[in-house]
Amino acid sequence: VHVAESGGGLAQSGGSLRLSCAASANGFDITSMGWLRQPRGHERELVAEISSGGTTNYGESVRGRFTISRDNAKNTVYLQMDSLKPEDTAVYFCQASRISGGLPVRYWGQGTQVTVSS
Repeated sequence: VHVAESGGGLAQSGGSLRLSCAASANGFDITSMGWLRQPRGHERELVAEISSGGTTNYGESVRGRFTISRDNAKNTVYLQMDSLKPEDTAVYFCQASRISGGLPVRYWGQGTQVTVSS
């Protein structure tokens, strides 16, 4: 499974950005997809995730500002980021999961930088 992010870049505080991520499933069934982020000098943290059935889960710091959505036919997930804050500055990583032997296997993209200026 190959995962590739697009989008990101620079935004002003209060602005918006949209991230996209496509997973090349190569015959596998992709279950959950989502985004984590890693600010410089900090650990990676959950931003949002979505199941193949559309169930979503958001990190506390982005709830109400970010929206995750998914196109199952394209194995693509989107992250609409509104009301951006400087503390949203981080490298954003997309992940896609499949089930192997009853256990989840996660695949990661290389990450895309999001920078929010005050």
